[in-house]
Amino acid sequence: MDRSGEIAAAGETARNVLDEKHVAREITLTASRRAIRSCASAIRAVHRREFLGARELIAEAAAFLAEAEAALDGHHDVRYGGFLTDAKKEFAEANLTLAFIAGQPLPRADELRVDVQAYLNGMAEAASELRRQVLDCLRRGEITEAESLLAVMDEVYALLVTIDYPEALTGGLRRATDVLRSVVERTRGDVTTTLVALRLQAAIEGTPPPPDE
Repeated sequence: MDRSGEIAAAGETARNVLDEKHVAREITLTASRRAIRSCASAIRAVHRREFLGARELIAEAAAFLAEAEAALDGHHDVRYGGFLTDAKKEFAEANLTLAFIAGQPLPRADELRVDVQAYLNGMAEAASELRRQVLDCLRRGEITEAESLLAVMDEVYALLVTIDYPEALTGGLRRATDVLRSVVERTRGDVTTTLVALRLQAAIEGTPPPPDE
């Protein structure tokens, strides 16, 4: 029995399916990379206190993520290739960093349209980003603000350390939490050293020391 026609048809069908998946993958990969770049630029803008510019970059990243999601319609196997997950984690980080530093309410995972794994990992990285702000505050003599930001870092760590699930479910959150713990400890040391130095200077000069928070 000649099967050549059936085999050729099966091959043509497979090629068509894989062509569609390849196109979806390329669109998603490009859009995800662009989203990550926009998020990185947004975080830099937040650190410069350019909040309007940060929001514009975050909106740009959201548009790239929407483009990636649209391309993946019907291609769920491509969805979990990793690059879109990374982009969503960066998107969560940018939004949470902005909220922490600008004093805005924290957006929820469903509001950002990211899964909880990306959201929690993004939160860990956003809390680590606060170290830079704490150091900037210390250089400007804004001790109360530095301690307030350190408290936020502590609160995030206290939450994440309670998320005790297998790594396959949390997307590597344990490692991100361990990194955050190290950042919090170094930052606390910097704040403490600054406070001790200020109190010593106040004692020498006979001026009131910085208040205990």
